[in-house]
Amino acid sequence: YVIVAIHSTALGPALGGVRLWHYKATIDGARDALRLARGMTYKAAAAGLELGGGKGVICALQGAPPAGRERRALLLDFGDLVESLRGRYITAEDVGIAAEDLVVIGERTSHLTGLPPDHGGSGDPSPFTALGVEAAMRACARERLGSPDLSGRRIVIAGLGHVGSKLARRLADAGAELAVSDIDSAKRSLATELEAEWIEPSKEMLAECDLLAPCALGGAIDATNLPRLRCEIVCGCANNQLADEGLADGLAEHGILYAPDFIVNAGGLIHVYREIRGYSEHEARQLALGIEVNLNRVLATARERAITPLCAARELARERLDAAQREPAAAA
Repeated sequence: YVIVAIHSTALGPALGGVRLWHYKATIDGARDALRLARGMTYKAAAAGLELGGGKGVICALQGAPPAGRERRALLLDFGDLVESLRGRYITAEDVGIAAEDLVVIGERTSHLTGLPPDHGGSGDPSPFTALGVEAAMRACARERLGSPDLSGRRIVIAGLGHVGSKLARRLADAGAELAVSDIDSAKRSLATELEAEWIEPSKEMLAECDLLAPCALGGAIDATNLPRLRCEIVCGCANNQLADEGLADGLAEHGILYAPDFIVNAGGLIHVYREIRGYSEHEARQLALGIEVNLNRVLATARERAITPLCAARELARERLDAAQREPAAAA
């Protein structure tokens, strides 16, 4: 099955990557798409981008990932679905989708972004996501630890995928004391290369650290592990890190600073947005670095009003969405 969820087009066309993933039932894939599309709406709005929120999901059958003709057929079907929406939704790369998959989707639709440079696109957005996450970590360190300097800070990265691995390299260069984990034991070679501690999967969330960076799939923090977290800050690139948004209150009660994921991980979205508007790597980098300023604003609002950073970030996004929805009425 192929699914597209559109949450909002108030600010512009709905943009969100497509993920290929195994779901127990199609309804689970639909729920995931709806939840992720909502997150994309808030991410774009909070980042000040003229985009709405959407998400694509290709539901794979249980077993090995689809390959060969089966994979190509699924990708072409998804391309047809995107094209049928006539530009209301723009797709991009996400979990389980490689650059060559986007090229196949592009055989059926032009409403996509993030193609490889040799196919006229701006390439992999993950370096810009990692850049933005590092910038957000500096904002968090300033707020909670008294200095934006990450050197010597113990940082645990849970997940070494496209973004997590690049974030690990950036933080190693910044002099952080790194510990990393991934369900793929082959990623242990990166830990060795970066002289980082390797933590076995399922134990990384409870490791003692200054900053915990969830960088795999969503729901990493739940009601079971929250009381046992031993970090000062949660700031990672994964979408929907909280299994339930109410857990933001629980983190605050435990004295843990949570940086809202849709603020933190906007760098990749900024990158593909710049491709749509006319690509400039310099402008994309500057906008991604601006995530530090954006998060500073959110954290200051949360502090001044005694609300959680998640509440402050949602208010920032809603303000822009509400303003956009009022504009047509004002014009009339």
